[in-house]
Amino acid sequence: MLVTGAARSGKSEFAERLANQHKGIVTYIATARSNSQDPDWQARIERHRQRRPQGWRVQEVPLDISKSLEDCSQPQVCVLLDSLGTWVANGLEEREEDWGDRRDRWLQTARDFTGTCIVVAEETGWGVVPAYASGRLFRDRLGDVTRRLGAIADETYLIVAGRILNLSEIADPL
Repeated sequence: MLVTGAARSGKSEFAERLANQHKGIVTYIATARSNSQDPDWQARIERHRQRRPQGWRVQEVPLDISKSLEDCSQPQVCVLLDSLGTWVANGLEEREEDWGDRRDRWLQTARDFTGTCIVVAEETGWGVVPAYASGRLFRDRLGDVTRRLGAIADETYLIVAGRILNLSEIADPL
């Protein structure tokens, strides 16, 4: 499942609600890196931590989400990965070839996953084209991997202004 949308739209909360409905094991893969120099970032991470149920397993994995997903691949497991945008940002300095290999490996792992996989992804390409190269690179890589994931996801949801749209029911794939 793919849950995508704008900043502060409710993506993570909706994804957590979906994972909470799962009757088996839930593993939360957090891609965010702690940064004690950034109190706002730390507060965001803490809000996510406080919302998670006690019984969920948590893995903090900034880059090698493929390995984590492979390790969890069992029919009774639900993985909630939050978020794809942070994962992309964590590897932004990679050469294009290395990024492409890591992206493709992750997409194959997601395709082969035997449990339930819920991925939160940010929509960043709805505004102006960033004026700086790293911003454009981030936007392009995230848009590309989100589109590829959407093509293989069983269900895709778009969250806008706290409203949930099931794109799998109302939209045709490109």
